[in-house]
Amino acid sequence: MKVRYLIIRFSSIGDIVLTSPVVRCLKQQVEGAEVHFVTKRKFASLVASNPYVDKVHLFSGNISELYEELQAEKFDYIIDLHNNFRSNRIKYQLRVNTFAFQKLNIQKFLYVNFKINRLPNEHVVDRYMKTLRVFDVNNDEKGLDFFIPEEENFDVESLPEHFRSGYIAFVIAGTWSTKKLPSDKVAEICNRIDHPVVLLGGKSEEETGTEIHRQSKGNVFNLAGKLSLNQSASLVRGAKLVLTNDTGLMHIAAAFRKKILSFWGNTVPQFGMSPYLAHPDSELMEVQDLKCRPCSKLGYRSCPRRHFGCMKNQDIDKAINWINRNFTTEE
Repeated sequence: MKVRYLIIRFSSIGDIVLTSPVVRCLKQQVEGAEVHFVTKRKFASLVASNPYVDKVHLFSGNISELYEELQAEKFDYIIDLHNNFRSNRIKYQLRVNTFAFQKLNIQKFLYVNFKINRLPNEHVVDRYMKTLRVFDVNNDEKGLDFFIPEEENFDVESLPEHFRSGYIAFVIAGTWSTKKLPSDKVAEICNRIDHPVVLLGGKSEEETGTEIHRQSKGNVFNLAGKLSLNQSASLVRGAKLVLTNDTGLMHIAAAFRKKILSFWGNTVPQFGMSPYLAHPDSELMEVQDLKCRPCSKLGYRSCPRRHFGCMKNQDIDKAINWINRNFTTEE
């Protein structure tokens, strides 16, 4: 007998990728589970190719149409992994048994505003998984999933010839400026190593990528703002190393078990969003004992203290040593 589940996560890239163990474990461990997923239309590609998702429902701005579509499915259970006003409205409309993850907003408020850390030492994936305990579903410890359609794989033969034998993917993206390593720091890292570097990011990083490429010594290939998400993910999958800000492609890199060097600015790993079960040689880069960190659970357009010490004071020597040590290591 089929048991129909609706998983809710509207945004964003990283958060949706982090739900993938819930989808997989639910599908594999509950007999007859039919898994539906609702998200925003612009994030459809993140779940459309997931073989553990039976049907995707897309929110395009008209909540009434979405209600009608979801009501017709006659769900048995809702797994709410967003737990916001919109997801609560859906739950109210559908009126079926619901299990929602705890966002810990009070604990995050205390940490951001008073530097009182009451957050559990627990990754958000493990908190997501708690919503499935009543179904006797356990974390299989296989990490994150990310599936790329064959037609959206990036053709590595289109890279410069000396990149094809191995390159570093440098993700310069970030939703907020205070989560991005400054372009001069990125350029410094690129100029101090002898390995090929591919720059990745969205449209908002296109100009930054151009500037970093201009400052480089010739080992940088700029693709920021020029690819789809899946094409960028394909390049991440093929990279020997991934350098990244705290952003969606960081979690996609973790799904591919890459060696990740992640740079942390206004956010902190204690929020539970560090690379999940990434390669064991991965490392976090933080400026420790900075009294103003974390200054936000999301980010700002510019540093509220104006010094931006959390990123400007990153230990570039340490980053260079990690890159040189790991790039030459055999997989």
